[in-house]
Amino acid sequence: MKILAQVSRVIVGLLFIFSGLIKLNDPIGTQYKLEEYFEVFAIDLPAFHDFFMGLVPLALYFSVFLCTAEVVLGIALLVAYKPRTISWLLLLIILFFTFLTFYSAYFNKVTDCGCFGAAIKLTPWTSFGKDLFLLALILVIVFYRKKFRALPTGIIVVISTLVSLGIAVYALRHLPIFDLLPYRVGANIPAQLKPSEPLRYLYIFDKNGKTVEYEQYPSDTTLVFKEMVVLNEDAKPKITDYKVWNDEGDFTEETFKGNKLFLIIKNLTDINTAALPDINKLINAVRGKGIQPIILTSGNSEEIVAFLNAHQLNAPFYYVDATVLKTIMRSNPGLWLLKDGTVKGKWHYNDTPGADEVLNLVK
Repeated sequence: MKILAQVSRVIVGLLFIFSGLIKLNDPIGTQYKLEEYFEVFAIDLPAFHDFFMGLVPLALYFSVFLCTAEVVLGIALLVAYKPRTISWLLLLIILFFTFLTFYSAYFNKVTDCGCFGAAIKLTPWTSFGKDLFLLALILVIVFYRKKFRALPTGIIVVISTLVSLGIAVYALRHLPIFDLLPYRVGANIPAQLKPSEPLRYLYIFDKNGKTVEYEQYPSDTTLVFKEMVVLNEDAKPKITDYKVWNDEGDFTEETFKGNKLFLIIKNLTDINTAALPDINKLINAVRGKGIQPIILTSGNSEEIVAFLNAHQLNAPFYYVDATVLKTIMRSNPGLWLLKDGTVKGKWHYNDTPGADEVLNLVK
């Protein structure tokens, strides 16, 4: 059993480090997931509505704390830093995660828990199963916690904490180091709106009380249809909700024509207006040089017009769903450059490029 405890220690430590680093790469993504959970709990538990809604503005702080804690606890476990204390902390955090994934799976709420960030998408029940597996291993660690010899490795834990926080701060002040989202640089948006290959289906019917399955739709009219399942899930479009429109109609296809520099304004409540003068300078510099500046927003018409006038932003604006804008850009505002539908550049407002850099990217 001691061998099992040592194996459990290594597996748990590595998985916690892996999961935490992926999420530290994009703490805004974890923030969005926590906000979803808080909002769901506020609705499902009306007696605590105000409490959970009060947590929404703190979601980013919780995100950085939890992601950092995953990495630090994983490293502390591997280097045998205070194993008795660490084992109990691991148990607490995995119970928290297990509760969240169970809630997601059983009640079909927040169906992507974000356990491994944007790198690995897990179904709710798969996420719950993963957490049960980790819970079992951590229980073994807790049971044998007194058998682990503590080592003087505090400096490693301190360094790992500082490095983890540094990664999070960098991602917040710029963009994720590794962009794993479908709107990343190099991605072709129109191609991701289509299946990568023809979709294949499994057709499930009921016949005389028995379930029968076909890969080709049958002609037997006595069959009672039950459901249709996609066999090649990986071939499904990576993007399904990208739509751009204004009061005159749909503009989606137009965004894929020629060179477009999009100013992303996700909302007007937490936008960094101090960055707008430099962005406005860039917009004016590239206008008329083969690049069309366009503003994408989810705000209402009257508010956005007043905002653009107040900040002298002279560019047409179009609407995009707020969730899509969050996926395209992690900063508010941000810049997104497309050439014939292919992403050529993405910039946080802290990294607003010069006109020459933008023009060179679309040559």
